[in-house]
Amino acid sequence: MALAILKHTPRHAARVVEKLVRSAVANAELKEMGDSESMIISKAFVNCGPTYKRVRARSMGRANAIQKRTSHITVVVAAPGIQNHKK
Repeated sequence: MALAILKHTPRHAARVVEKLVRSAVANAELKEMGDSESMIISKAFVNCGPTYKRVRARSMGRANAIQKRTSHITVVVAAPGIQNHKK
């Protein structure tokens, strides 16, 4: 169901998250956690990644700082009935 929703979401990030979910399901299949059709997403979150600092030249010899922010996306899949969440 999550893959169907991501496939029809018109956001650029939806393609990245869809690819990530497919990868998580494939990894779970390799670890023999169950059938890919019955797996659910138990957790999904985004954390800050490193920030790349760049400088852009401006007029009259000045410079502006540019911060290119990145992120880490984590998706945890589980078989139905197994809950992988901590409080």
